[in-house]
Amino acid sequence: MTTFLRFARGVSAGVAALAMLGAALSVSDEARAQSLALVQINQQALFFNQLNDGAMQAAESAGAELAIFNANNDPAAQNNAVETYIAEGVDGIIVVAIDTNGIMPAVIQAANAGITVVAVDAILPDGPHVSQVGVDNYGAGQQIGNAFLAHVDANMGGSAKIGIVGALNSTIQNVRQKGFEDTIGANSNIEVVGVVDGRNIQDNALAASENLLTANPDMQAIYATGEPALVGAIAAVISQGAADRIKVFGWDLTAQVIDGIDAGYVQAVVQQDPAGMGAAAVDALLTVIGGGMVPRVTDVPITIVTQDNVDAFRATFQ
Repeated sequence: MTTFLRFARGVSAGVAALAMLGAALSVSDEARAQSLALVQINQQALFFNQLNDGAMQAAESAGAELAIFNANNDPAAQNNAVETYIAEGVDGIIVVAIDTNGIMPAVIQAANAGITVVAVDAILPDGPHVSQVGVDNYGAGQQIGNAFLAHVDANMGGSAKIGIVGALNSTIQNVRQKGFEDTIGANSNIEVVGVVDGRNIQDNALAASENLLTANPDMQAIYATGEPALVGAIAAVISQGAADRIKVFGWDLTAQVIDGIDAGYVQAVVQQDPAGMGAAAVDALLTVIGGGMVPRVTDVPITIVTQDNVDAFRATFQ
């Protein structure tokens, strides 16, 4: 009896030990499944910093670890970062791509390694990423285009000359430009006098905007397709003393943009929810890693901000 009891206790202890080992392995697997990386464009634009904040808060709430890589506007650095995260064995990667075509070999490599990939903001070509999180850029371009047309009808006698400050290396900003141009193009009294390339870098956008203003002294409005373009365009309008004759339309609020709205030369701005995008991307990764399904495209709503509703956004940008 004593021998049997000792044996039974030994079996029980062994089973308990195996159960504890299994639990430890399960916890370890869960921890590994929550190892995420965000490959970002830069940390200059407030938009990207807010996206980072939203992703970090969502990761912390879920008990996940999130590493953020700042590419400083270098597409090659983004590719190298993805390859590094693959080697480190992370379970999920969020990509905010600079070069949407150039990043695809790295995205495919990650997927082939069993790593879940979600694209945010910049629209990737068809590929193995499980979801595209962002806004309807073409539709929002149409909305801001209609806001411009309404302003022209109400305040400019129905006709206007406008220049565009874009980022021709950015797929989504080209889509925003097309949505805007397709909308205003229906009005034969609107003339686009020029398109300049700010390269999604504020200093470049400032120089390009100054050139646009100098080359077109009779221009009455500017449309900027992203935060660096908009901040650069505003700086150019101020530096050239053109705030009394130029009305600015564009994307993404900052403190400077709100100052421009208050002063009256910034008329309407597409405001995205970058923190919401970051959180949605993390949620999508964790859902798929956990065996769930997510929509192929997740649209995050936008708001057209004017003097009428800007007060609701002031606290965010103080």
